[in-house]
Amino acid sequence: MMVAKKSIKFIAILVLMMTSVFAFANEAEHDNQHHEGGNKIDTPEEIKEYIAHHLKDSHDFHLYTNNETGTHVSFPLPVIVWTSEGLRTFMSSEFHHDDNGHVVVEKGGVKLTKIHSKIYELEAGADEVIFDDHHHAENAHKVLDFSITKSVFGMLLAGLLMILGFGALAKGYKKGAIPTGFGRALEPLVIYVRDEIARPNIGEKKYRKFMSFLLTVFFFIWILNLLGLTPLGFNVTGQIAVTFCLAIFTVVIYLFSGSKDFWGHTLWMPGVPYILRPILAVIELIGFVLIKPFSLLVRLFANMTAGHFVVMSLIALVITMKEAFGPVASTGVSLALALFISVIEILVAFLQAFIFTMLSSLFIGMAVEEHDHH
Repeated sequence: MMVAKKSIKFIAILVLMMTSVFAFANEAEHDNQHHEGGNKIDTPEEIKEYIAHHLKDSHDFHLYTNNETGTHVSFPLPVIVWTSEGLRTFMSSEFHHDDNGHVVVEKGGVKLTKIHSKIYELEAGADEVIFDDHHHAENAHKVLDFSITKSVFGMLLAGLLMILGFGALAKGYKKGAIPTGFGRALEPLVIYVRDEIARPNIGEKKYRKFMSFLLTVFFFIWILNLLGLTPLGFNVTGQIAVTFCLAIFTVVIYLFSGSKDFWGHTLWMPGVPYILRPILAVIELIGFVLIKPFSLLVRLFANMTAGHFVVMSLIALVITMKEAFGPVASTGVSLALALFISVIEILVAFLQAFIFTMLSSLFIGMAVEEHDHH
């Protein structure tokens, strides 16, 4: 019975991954037929541009492209912008594609357009966007964008899943020492973060104070990484703004939690000549304020973006190898390689969450450590 359950779980995961790979491949093939009014994506430069576009955040979920009409079918998301005339809200479906690739939407006397996934407000009296030689809008300026984009939707979804999961774990502990249901699956991970990450790096006396942050960061990143492997096409941790905010949270926590010994050794390092102490203080501050958070945000951003880029590049072999090996062989090879990389991405999803949490706990431990005085 246990073997049968494991087999069912393995098959379910395999089907989900195959669905994700086929969804990416289907989208690439459809967009290849209807890119820029019918021009196919068949050169390395165009493929790279296509992949880079799909790694960015967007105001809707692109599902597929209709082969007969060439229209894009998307799931719209709310657009919330602050313009020169105040707040404006509408659904992103109003930014539909036309022959020029841009549509002007008028809301409350304000004309808005979307260019390369960025929303702009047109100047008074303008009816269309005017571009310069570098394809920059001359008669439009950016607005404050508070829209529920695909990445924001993914973070809200991850937060909801965390609330439901940890809520179930808390209810399980109320019934007894051993949780039941879905909470039983979360308990080993919570214990792992406590015993293998928090305790060794922060110390037995102070680790409890930071457990809530470390658990939140670990599960938040892990869930978002797993969502990125689904056909929904999330790339939240591949957005540098998201990893930047996560790194800033870590910086604020360990700087404001630093002990007297930490600040004493950082700002006026003992045991070195007085003339060198100001120089070392500047170096230490740069390390804690800039270098350490930079390493956090770049490591997570680069690894997750590279993973998605590799998967989509392998799927692009369907296009680049079609003429040389035929559609059947090229499709089979690219999907097999993409599936193999997707299996590795499951490990990477957990590994990146672990590394970010581990380094955060290490930096916090360095800040709160009490030194022995002789």
